[in-house]
Order: sequence, then C-alpha cells, then structure tokens
Amino acid sequence: MDMPVPVTEKVFWIGVNDRETHLFEGLWPLPHGVSYNSYLIKDEKVVLIDTVKFTLTGPYLEKLRKLAGGKIDYLVVNHMEPDHSGSILALRDLYPDMQIVGNKRTEKMLFDFYGIVDGIKVVNEGEELDIGTRKLIFHLTPMVHWPETMMTYDTKDRILFSGDAFGGFRTLDGGIFDDELDISTYRDEIARYYANIVAKFSPMVQSALKKLAGLDIRVVCSTHGPVWRKDPSYIIKFYDELSSMGTENGVVIVYGSMYGNTKKMADHLARKLSEGGIEKVIVHDASKTHLSYLIRDIWRYTGIAIGTPTYNTGIYPPIDALVHFMQNSRISNHVIGVFGSCGWGGGGVKAVEEYARSSSCKVVDPVVEVHGEAKEEDLKRLDELAENMVMELKELSCK
Repeated sequence: MDMPVPVTEKVFWIGVNDRETHLFEGLWPLPHGVSYNSYLIKDEKVVLIDTVKFTLTGPYLEKLRKLAGGKIDYLVVNHMEPDHSGSILALRDLYPDMQIVGNKRTEKMLFDFYGIVDGIKVVNEGEELDIGTRKLIFHLTPMVHWPETMMTYDTKDRILFSGDAFGGFRTLDGGIFDDELDISTYRDEIARYYANIVAKFSPMVQSALKKLAGLDIRVVCSTHGPVWRKDPSYIIKFYDELSSMGTENGVVIVYGSMYGNTKKMADHLARKLSEGGIEKVIVHDASKTHLSYLIRDIWRYTGIAIGTPTYNTGIYPPIDALVHFMQNSRISNHVIGVFGSCGWGGGGVKAVEEYARSSSCKVVDPVVEVHGEAKEEDLKRLDELAENMVMELKELSCK
C-alpha cells in the first residue's frame, strides 16, 4: 500500500509492511511479517503519531510527503523503541521546525538514541494539546512495555493511539481495518506477540486498562497490526484476558528428546490426558518448534507438562531455554507436570522440578523420571500424573 489510508476524514494511516525481517528484535520469527503503523492528523496543526523502523524510512517518507506536504507541527512519540522511532532523524531533516512531543522519560531517550536535545515538548499525565478542532490528551502507561510508553487520545474522533499496546504480528495485506480483515488469522499472532514481548508486564497492562476505562474509545490505532474501528472492544477485551492471565482448559506438553525415550513418554501422557477428557492437548518438540510458539500456547492453556532428558547433568538445552523464559515471564495460574529420562545419571528432571516448585504454579505429582526407556511401572506413574492433571484442571474449570 503506497498511499495513505483515511481512518476518519482528517486522520490517516501511513504505515508500512515489513516482509523482509526474519526475526523481530533478532528473536521472534516473522513468517507472516509485521506492520509498523504511523498516523497523521491534518487539523489546524498537522500532527504525526509515531514513525517507523529506519529500514523502511524511504517508502514511509514518500507516503508522508504526499499527504503532509511541507508542514508537520508536532511528532507525538508514544514509544521510543526503534521500530517506531527509527525515522525521527530523517523527519527532523525534512521538517526542522517540527516539535517532538513526549514525556520526561521520552526526552532522555531521545538523547540516548539520537542525540536530540532541542525542539522537545514534554507532557505530563492528562495534559492536553490543542491542535484546532480537537485536543490530544496524553495518558502515561509506563512499562507497557517500556518505561516511557504513553497513549494519545483524540477527543474529536475518539481515537486511541495506543503505541505497542493492542498490537500483534502479521502484515496488513490490503486491508487495514478489522472490518476488512479475517481477524481469526491475526488472533494467534496477536497472542504470540503479547506472550513473548508484553506478558512480563501484565500488571502494568492491567493498570493501563483501568486508566483507560473511562474513555469513549471509537477507534484503536496501534503501532502493529489492524486498526480497530468496527469493534475496538474486541482487542481491548483480548488484551484484558491475556494480561489477567486467564487460561483455557487444556494442556501443553513440551518435550525435548535425543533418542526418543522422552518423546515416547510425552506421547503416552498425551493419550492418557485425552482419555481423561481433555480435548485440547498440544504437543511440541522444543528442538523443532520456536520458543515463541511454545510460550504463546503455554500462556493460553492452564496445564503444562514439561519433559526433558538429562544433558551433561542438567536440563536439555531447548527445555532449559524454555524454563528460563517462563521464569523471566513470571508464568503463574497454571498447573505443571514434570517428566523425563536419563541415561547414566539424572539432573534434568530435578532441575525442571525445582523451577516448577519455586514458581507461582501448582506442581502436579508424581514427577516421573526414568532410566533409559520407560518400563511398565514407569508408564503407570505417567498414568497417575495424567489422572492428577485431569483432576486439577476439572477442579479449576468448576471455579
């Protein structure tokens, strides 16, 4: 899309699609790409809301020139992460009189990232900027998901420019708005984005949602993903569900296996869970499936079963990475089962169990570790683990 798209009569989407980047932040796969959304308001004052990643500055500025011409009065920076601030220096060259609007923490980051020290208008919580027929009101939302993040509310069109909040992976392929897109194709990528990038800061997301509760929001304009004009409550409710750590009844089994022994245990456990009435059982091989998909599904379902072989007296490396990320993300409100195998000496299962018991999740017994291949008595203990997980999940679903 090489032309601006009207959101309302005076507000325009001027974002870009990134189909070239393989790993977002050098970490998260982008099989369906990602959009960087920027917006322009043409009132008595011309206001730009956020910019785009520096690798796409060229096509972005071409689109902006067609719409803004030779004048931009203000650039509102809701978020300083470089995929949204990366075109600031190029914009200053084009529009030297443009004032940059941000909060006190934004001001420091403008210097840290780009050496900018002048032409900055610092705003505080609830402060208004009169731009003609409308006012922009600034709401500070620290740690959603950086310390300087804020959101901007347009009082005339009742648009919330939300920064990274309410965003997700996946490019905007022709359609821009929720009523032009098959939102079901975006939901999993919104969840993966949230679970891996924002989830650690869920309490701050909840605080931000409470702060926004009194606003009449007719449109949500995030910096990634669709513009929500038909049903903005959909994405707000979805983020509320994600940040309140509400889960669905189901079990995610994640295992690593070098020679197939732990894999056989995972398959056996999956069958027993299914026989116990758990309809949603997802099995992932951590050696093949990227961490971001594992975390997305773990964030979604109440039950987790982690299987590891012992590797050099410790956790199998792909499972170790998973456990470390779960610990850092403060995964809670789950029930966890632990199983695995070892050859000549243990250590892997014990280390996963130690993590599980130190977390805010409930560990389901028994923890099952076998030497070599699981024998009949080992499978009986796996059956017991499955039965106990089913019981825990049924109890939780009744609450």
